[in-house]
Amino acid sequence: MRGDKTVTPITISSPLKQPASPRAPQTRRTLRSLLAAALLGCAHAYTIAQTQPDTLQVLHWWTSTSEHKAVDLLVADLAAENVTWKDVVVPAGSGVGELIVLKSRVLAGDAPDVAQLNGPIFSEWADLGLLTDLDKVADSGKWDKLLLPEIASWIRPHGHVVVAPLGIHRVNTLFFNRKILDQYGLMPPQNWDEFERTAAKLHKAGVPALAQSSEPWQIATLFETLVLAEGGSAFYHDLFVKKDPAAFNDPRFAHALKRLRDLKQWMATPVQNMQWPEVTRLFANGGAAMMVMGDWAKGEMNAWGNATDSSFGCVATPGTADYHLYDIDTLAMFAAGGTHRNAQLKLAQLTLSPAVQADYNQVKGSIPVLRNPDTSKMDSCARASWKVFARGASAQVPSFAHRMATDETSRDAIIGEVRRYFMDETISTQETQRRLMSIARILTKIGTDNAQDTHR
Repeated sequence: MRGDKTVTPITISSPLKQPASPRAPQTRRTLRSLLAAALLGCAHAYTIAQTQPDTLQVLHWWTSTSEHKAVDLLVADLAAENVTWKDVVVPAGSGVGELIVLKSRVLAGDAPDVAQLNGPIFSEWADLGLLTDLDKVADSGKWDKLLLPEIASWIRPHGHVVVAPLGIHRVNTLFFNRKILDQYGLMPPQNWDEFERTAAKLHKAGVPALAQSSEPWQIATLFETLVLAEGGSAFYHDLFVKKDPAAFNDPRFAHALKRLRDLKQWMATPVQNMQWPEVTRLFANGGAAMMVMGDWAKGEMNAWGNATDSSFGCVATPGTADYHLYDIDTLAMFAAGGTHRNAQLKLAQLTLSPAVQADYNQVKGSIPVLRNPDTSKMDSCARASWKVFARGASAQVPSFAHRMATDETSRDAIIGEVRRYFMDETISTQETQRRLMSIARILTKIGTDNAQDTHR
């Protein structure tokens, strides 16, 4: 029982039965107006959200004049797709700083949306499940038919496309100052014996034959061309891909080391620690007659107003005309929660556009990754590079100095010993060989990753 209290029922009249108020029509019109305004506001907000550019944070080390121009092309084309490219630049010619920053950011859970990577190190990031799968873009764009076969295979390390390739650099390039060689009636050397004779004549005239920096990766760049000239592709592979201890004890390796040191007599003394644009500027201004550098130096000189085949020319480094010692620029898209996946896919799609390939590589100094690129925009250096690389695996040699041939640990250890030998003439060739043999044994024993080789 609820007690003795009487509960008085409350009657609520239905609104449908209430007499109409003379203000009802006006109220209804007001509500309809408010509702319409709210809907229009939502639609406007949706439109703004749809048109607001997405932003991709891109980590890279492109800081030189030509690199800036190449990036600007990508930025403009990406903006046309309603995506903003946000630079996160880590200056360093060899990319060491960028890799350190990338690793620390990934470990902190703050991976960039996109990172510039050179070499198959991207497969390690893919193995960790950190890269965005680009199969959708590759399939719709028919990348297998569009790309050079070796590139199409290389960017798909475990059956899935994980990076967007931009261009191919030729590392074994000898640049020559046309004005200086013409002044002394000299021709660009085809082998190292010819180089020595040419260098001696220049030395007699007081002109350094070779521009060179003591920066580790630049010494390694020169040295790997000497190894390739001395022993060919197979021997190069034994050294820098297999890291066969016996190869470091081979007389051909000793000859390459001795030549590296002998070349110092044709360089400015002492050999200064200069970044590559500084070395290139020295060469372009007539401070040396020749320079061994990847063809990114061509892009840089072009950006400064020095025309290929007019101010300078380029040939293969002596003894390496049959080979293309290559370095490939790629962009890796980090998953990072997938919040910018659509923008990442747009960037990946953009990189393989024939127009972008032609314009970007013309500025960067490299050649396109396409099977059938537009050769009309290529200068003589690019056409020669393209012709050799297109021969296939027999001509293609992955650059050790630029992370194409081996893992980072092996690369750093070998470069350290080679630079030490180059800089300190009290160190004997035999001692350097012994040290490198020991390093190779340790590296093979601990099982450092040999999967960097494109043609494994």
